[in-house]
Amino acid sequence: MSNVSALFSSPHRRYNPLRRQWVLVSPHRTQRPWQGEVNQATGFSDVTYDAACYLCPGNERAGGHKTPAYESVFVFDNDYAALLPEAPAGAESTSSSPLLRAEPETGRCRVLCFHPHHNLTMARMQPGQIARVVEEWQAQYRELGADPEIGYVEIFENRGALMGASNPHPHGQIWATRHVPDEPALEGESLRAYRAEHGGCLLCDYLAEEMRQQTRVICENEGFAVVVPWWAVWPFETLVLSKRHLRSMNDFSAADRAALADILRQTTIRYDNLFETSFPYTMGFHQAPVTPGGHEEWHFHAHYYPPLLRSATVRKFMVGFEMLGMPQRDITPESAAERLRAVAATHFMDR
Repeated sequence: MSNVSALFSSPHRRYNPLRRQWVLVSPHRTQRPWQGEVNQATGFSDVTYDAACYLCPGNERAGGHKTPAYESVFVFDNDYAALLPEAPAGAESTSSSPLLRAEPETGRCRVLCFHPHHNLTMARMQPGQIARVVEEWQAQYRELGADPEIGYVEIFENRGALMGASNPHPHGQIWATRHVPDEPALEGESLRAYRAEHGGCLLCDYLAEEMRQQTRVICENEGFAVVVPWWAVWPFETLVLSKRHLRSMNDFSAADRAALADILRQTTIRYDNLFETSFPYTMGFHQAPVTPGGHEEWHFHAHYYPPLLRSATVRKFMVGFEMLGMPQRDITPESAAERLRAVAATHFMDR
């Protein structure tokens, strides 16, 4: 047995260069990469319009706002925004202790409806429909990023009740914040440090190694590749990487938008096919901040964090040692990639 195979079959830890932290891998806890059954399809509906859904066209939202009869995508300021455009006068920390720091945080929170039909998901939408969503994401990144009071634009989607989605209607969110949030800030530090030390891009170099090995690559097209990252924490976590060094959606061409739409569809179809269910996840894009500077170190990518572990109803929990020590996983990223790569590229409901 080679040193590499011995390592992969016994407890070991792997380094995440983006977050500069370790993850514990315990493959001996599952002597095979798959335990459990594939449940019957769940989470799908034939209802294209729900009179009780505030995101369906023509329905009333909070505070008397009405959702228009939109036919494609629809964007609006969140009726229950976590951020406000302006801080009230005098909203500064009054504590004299350096351990009790606080400061105002301003910004904008928007909701983007992907499609008027209530029962669709990204995996069930057509490529052109997803491309329209990508086009709007790009427009929102540019519009919100042009505000000098905004430092970062976070675009994300919570899909499914297991990930806290309050409404099944196909939609995502866009939070534009004054400061760069912790996760992209940490990644930015790592990307800058790698560039300073190696003279290149961390994610360009990482993708080149993944494409050479192929063991964790799920799917690809001309513009993007999807891998289960070497350092994955969630069982079927994936990382979407642009093949060219694109810093943000500002660098996208029409071909890039179409390629991203295609790769998002491929990824979500494979997720659904894995357990034949409407697969829950949190997905979000990490890209260059909108603060002054070229941010040449940044490389556009997306994280998919799905909670499911062994079936449509058995999920992974981050508790115990994972909360108090470090992240831990049982199935190796290579095993997870093999499972995702092996499922059909056509949605199981279309077969």
